[in-house]
Amino acid sequence: MSCKIFSGAVIGLDTQIIEVESDISYGLRSFDIVGLGDKAVEESKERIKSAIKSCGLHPPFSKPEKIIINLAPADLKKEGSLYDLPIALVYLIKSKQINIVPDGKIFAGELSLDGILRPIKGALSLALKADEAKFSELILPIENVKEAALIQINTNKNNLKIIGVNSLQTAINYLEGRIVIEPAILNMDEIIKNDDYRIGLDWVKGQEHAKRALIIAAAGGHNLLLIGPPGGGKSLLAKSLPSILPDLSSEEMLEITKIYSSAGLLSKEMPIVTKRPFRAAHHTASKVSIIGGGNPVRPGEITLAHRGILFLDEFPEFNKDVIEALRQPLEDGYITVMRAVQRITFPCHFSLIAAANPCPCGHLNDPNKPCSCNPSQIAKYKRKLSGPIIDRIDMVVELPQVEFEKLIAPENNQETIEAKTNIKEARERQYERFRENKILTNSEMEILEIKKYCQIDSIANNILRSYVNSGKLSARGYHRVLKIARTIADLDGNEEIILENLHEALMYRLSDSLI
Repeated sequence: MSCKIFSGAVIGLDTQIIEVESDISYGLRSFDIVGLGDKAVEESKERIKSAIKSCGLHPPFSKPEKIIINLAPADLKKEGSLYDLPIALVYLIKSKQINIVPDGKIFAGELSLDGILRPIKGALSLALKADEAKFSELILPIENVKEAALIQINTNKNNLKIIGVNSLQTAINYLEGRIVIEPAILNMDEIIKNDDYRIGLDWVKGQEHAKRALIIAAAGGHNLLLIGPPGGGKSLLAKSLPSILPDLSSEEMLEITKIYSSAGLLSKEMPIVTKRPFRAAHHTASKVSIIGGGNPVRPGEITLAHRGILFLDEFPEFNKDVIEALRQPLEDGYITVMRAVQRITFPCHFSLIAAANPCPCGHLNDPNKPCSCNPSQIAKYKRKLSGPIIDRIDMVVELPQVEFEKLIAPENNQETIEAKTNIKEARERQYERFRENKILTNSEMEILEIKKYCQIDSIANNILRSYVNSGKLSARGYHRVLKIARTIADLDGNEEIILENLHEALMYRLSDSLI
C-alpha cells in the first residue's frame, strides 16, 4: 500500500493541493518521480538523497529498492523545488525509517545537500489554500514563516498553525514529538514600519497645477500623463507620489504580498510588502515584462504595481506593441495570460503615471528654445500614442519650464503631510461609499456605480452634452470625467459633485498635446 502526504502547486497567484504518494518494492535500485514535474522536480532526487544521508538515515539507492514517487493530479505541471521536503518525508515514512502521522498537515520546502531548508516561492498562497482546505498545520522553511503568518491578518477564525523548521532533521524531530515548535504568531509591530520616503512632494518647486493633478490621481487611483520639456520636473513629480499615497490596509497588504511571494520577490529584508508598490520600467522593456507571461507564466510590471503606481518615463519611446497592450488592463483592472494548456488571470488595479516630451527634442512650443524637429519627426512621435490609449488616461497635464525664482524658493515641509492627510480622508470616503461594491477607489467604478454616485445638476449635464456632441469627449471620456469630478469632490469634502468640480475635471481631461 502506498503512503501519502500533502503539498501544493503554485499556479499564477493561486495554489492547488498536491498529493505526494510513495511506493517501495524489492527490485533493481531505481528512484522515479512521476506526475509531470519540471527539471527542478527531477533534480530533487539528488538533493533528497544527500539530505537524508546527512540525517544519518538510509537514502534511496542504499538498498535494492524500486522507489516511485507520484505527484497527483498527474496532468498538472509541477514546477519548482518546494516538493523536496514532502518527497523526502513520504519516502522515510514508507521505508519505515520514521514514525509520524501526517494527517492534517501540509508540507513545502527546498532541501540543500546537508539537509538545510531553503525558502520557497508562494508560501502565502500555499498558506491561504491550506487554511481554506481545513489543514491544521503548514510545515515550511523558517524563512517563510512571517510571510505565511500574514494569513492571520484578516480573520479571527484562522485555525492553521504555521510551523517553521530550518532543516529536514528538525522537521523529523518535531513530527516525532522529540521537540516542540511554537506556531508562528503575526506581530504587526514588526511588520508596520514608519514611512521614510526620500523624495516628498515638497521637493517639487513650482508646478502647482501638476501637483494638484498628482494629488487627484493619488486620491482616486487615476491615470496621469505629464507632458513637458526635459528637466521640467516630470520624473521628480512621479517619484514623489509614494510619499502622499495612503497606507496599505490589511487586505491590500495580503493581496500585494501574495503577488510578490508568487513572483519570488520577497526576501529576508522584505518578507512582507508593507508599502504601496512603485514600479518604474525602462522604455526598452519587453511586452512580456510589462504585461506578464513567459514560461512558466510570471506576473508583469502591471501586476507588480497592483494597488500602487506604474511609472513609465519617456512614454512614447516604449515599443508601440507594449503601449497598445496596456489598453485592456487600464480598462478592466486585470490581465489574462493564455497559453495552449494554461489560462492565468492576474490583478492589475494600478495608477499609470506616464511622462513624455512634447516632441523628440522636447522643445516644441517653447518660447525660449526653438524646436529642432521637422514636422515628420513630430508626427511620428505623436503617432506612438494612439487615440485609444490616450482616451484611457484620465488626466493630461502640461508642465512649463520652472522659473529660477521658484527653484530657490524655501521648501514647505508641511506640503507632503497635508497632501497625504487630504488623500487619506478622500480614500476613506470612497471606502465607505463602495463598502458593498467590492471596489476601493473611484477609478474602479463601472457604469452602474457612476450612475449612482456621480449625479450632476442640469447645468453640468448641459456642459458635458456640448463636449460629447462636439466630439471633444468620447463615451469613455465622459465617464472618466465624472470619475475625476467625484474624486475632486471627495478631496474638497463635498457630498455631491458641484459645478466647480466638473470644470476642474474637464480642465485635466481636454488636452491635444500628443494627439
